[in-house]
Amino acid sequence: MKTQQKNAPVKAFKLILANNWPSLLLLLVGLALPLLIFGRLAYGVWGQKGGILWDESILLSIHETANPRLDLFAKTLTKFGLFWGVFPLAIVTMLVLFKQRSWRSLAYWLITILGSIVINHTGKSVIHRVRPELWESPAPESNYSFPSGHAMYTMTLVAALVILTWESKWRWLALIVGGLFVLAIGWTRLYLGVHYPSDIVAGWMVSIAWAIGVGLLIKLRPFQGKNSSG
Repeated sequence: MKTQQKNAPVKAFKLILANNWPSLLLLLVGLALPLLIFGRLAYGVWGQKGGILWDESILLSIHETANPRLDLFAKTLTKFGLFWGVFPLAIVTMLVLFKQRSWRSLAYWLITILGSIVINHTGKSVIHRVRPELWESPAPESNYSFPSGHAMYTMTLVAALVILTWESKWRWLALIVGGLFVLAIGWTRLYLGVHYPSDIVAGWMVSIAWAIGVGLLIKLRPFQGKNSSG
């Protein structure tokens, strides 16, 4: 009898793990791990005078590929990471969700996009990391660097789109095309010399955690199963 009582908590834990392992895995990989990486990078930038050791070496390696044609291409493409691409697509998606009366999805979209802007400006204001000055950039920036706004906004947009389309035929298009878009914009920021690699990775990580965290709080269908409303 005593043995059964001792084993009861273990059996209960195994039962919870068996029934909820997808949600627990999501919390670990989609929320805890990105936040852990972001925190480690933030500490390396803010808490240590030397910064991140591999930042400058990666930037200098990318700069070795520089030429006038790539300069023009990167200057043009990087604009899609904000005013030419992310903001228009965010507005169009908002209008589509409004027209479809998908109120929960619309609330998720607005909170995720607007919250990402607040998080980015807060991070820059708190950490105060100056932009790289390893060479004269073809498209210089004057505000703070960590985390990258372009990296955050593109990743937030794509992550939110993937979550909203997860149960539809569009999810792979959002995942593949969106993933390439995120990587391309991240490359432009490094090529132009206006961000360190750690700025980009930190922006990606906090955006993934934010998009998933808001989805869990609002209880969107991808996180709740087929019986939830959206």
